[in-house]
Amino acid sequence: MKKNDWKDRLNIVYSTNPDFNYQLDEEEEPATVDPKQQKLRVSIEKKGRGGKTVTVISGFIGPEDDLKELGRLLKTKCGVGGAVKDGEILIQGEFKQRIIDLLKAEGFSQTK
Repeated sequence: MKKNDWKDRLNIVYSTNPDFNYQLDEEEEPATVDPKQQKLRVSIEKKGRGGKTVTVISGFIGPEDDLKELGRLLKTKCGVGGAVKDGEILIQGEFKQRIIDLLKAEGFSQTK
């Protein structure tokens, strides 16, 4: 069945052409880069989070599903909660060194 979601056509008002097809801008997700070539940044943030400490992993290149899988792995290994938002992995708590060690064990060699 053809995907016909009205939310994808919000900027198109009306067309009188009976053969008109909506041209949807499909963004192609980048392929997952080899872990040794990924340049991930691991940092700790407190601002804008109600005083809570959060470890942020950014710089992942690849589809959203692979990012979520990496986030799930890190949350499980650290035994804490977290989220994957806006291309970043947020881990609750201050786990910078532990996450760097886990990423190196997974093959991500250029973590900072």
